[in-house]
Amino acid sequence: MKNKYLPTSISLYLNYLIVGMSIIILPQNMDALASQWHTTLAGVAIVISAVGLGRMFISLISGVLSDRFGRQLMIRLGTILTIIFFAGALLSRSLYLAIGFAVLGGIGGAALDSGTYPALMEMFPQHQSIANVVLKAFVAIGQFILPLLISVMVLNRLWYGWSFVLALVILALNIFCLFRFAKFPDDQPATAKKAVTATTPMQHPGNLWIDGVLFAIFGYTADGIFLLVSIWITKYGQTVVQMNDTQARSLVSYYSAGSIICVLVTIWLSHRGVQDIQFLMAYMLTSLVALTILYLFPTPLISTIMAFVVGFSAAGGVMQIALTIMASFFPNGKGTITGLVTTASSVASFTVNVFAGMMANNIANIILFDVGLAAIGFVATILITMRYHYIFGKPSQQLVAKP
Repeated sequence: MKNKYLPTSISLYLNYLIVGMSIIILPQNMDALASQWHTTLAGVAIVISAVGLGRMFISLISGVLSDRFGRQLMIRLGTILTIIFFAGALLSRSLYLAIGFAVLGGIGGAALDSGTYPALMEMFPQHQSIANVVLKAFVAIGQFILPLLISVMVLNRLWYGWSFVLALVILALNIFCLFRFAKFPDDQPATAKKAVTATTPMQHPGNLWIDGVLFAIFGYTADGIFLLVSIWITKYGQTVVQMNDTQARSLVSYYSAGSIICVLVTIWLSHRGVQDIQFLMAYMLTSLVALTILYLFPTPLISTIMAFVVGFSAAGGVMQIALTIMASFFPNGKGTITGLVTTASSVASFTVNVFAGMMANNIANIILFDVGLAAIGFVATILITMRYHYIFGKPSQQLVAKP
């Protein structure tokens, strides 16, 4: 609480509350937006994909820019572009214009990632993984709040655009705070390196070609795992498990609850000395086991429990933990390596949906595909763990965070 960057971090977390809303605000308003943009639901789906394309093409570049020009610039730019995205999507009257604003929204999201993750690691050098995992909690809260808000609006026959307006108001207040009051650490590699080596003394340097490829594979699989479950778990419940509509939709709620609870558990265990690399291994193994059980035993009770477990293990901050670990491998290039991993996850967000669409005639195959992704991700995690112990030495030689 004595950290001078705490007010700035609150502003960054609020940004990611809106990021959580932005992920689902277009799907939640598909019918209204299709009418406004003079297109079909397929056209709206193209706009949603355009967000991922914008993020995919710019993630690595934005990471390099973050290391070169500082975190403040990328965070402010990302917030401004996110404002433009919300306003543009709400005001557009054509499909092509909406696609253009969606691409800008994806670029804004990439800029926010490349600036926010490294900034939080530098603001809280003794609690880097916790600072990043809390971002995931705010994303989950945003995704939890928005459907409830839209449901209330539908019941009261209110204009769908008020959800966009709410996000714009929060972002406008936040951008004012970022320009007027926010304080950021000095973006000096020596400072960053000192902060990291103070907690994880490095015995061997990280190798971009080895470690970078491993984390890129992890980023792809980790993003694909939770993306497939969050999109297809309702359909899986309806068609494979034979749950009614209400029960199937509730699987998403259990999934989101698992995500939020995981953040709290991770923070609690981290303060008691559990290391980031241990979280990574445990969560990926849990995801693999849970998805396998979900596929093999499609009953209502098992599906409900496993939806919660997958949300806990795959969507509760495992990606943020991985980013923190990789940043410790390369302390002088946090923005660049963040861009590398988020590029891989952005590719996943686009391609796994294409693969899943090809399997849509049998939803069970999509869950089996997710099991395959989890298996690949777990193998990558084993190799990352081996590299981690090679670079930083045996666990007994590492300094453990104080409770």
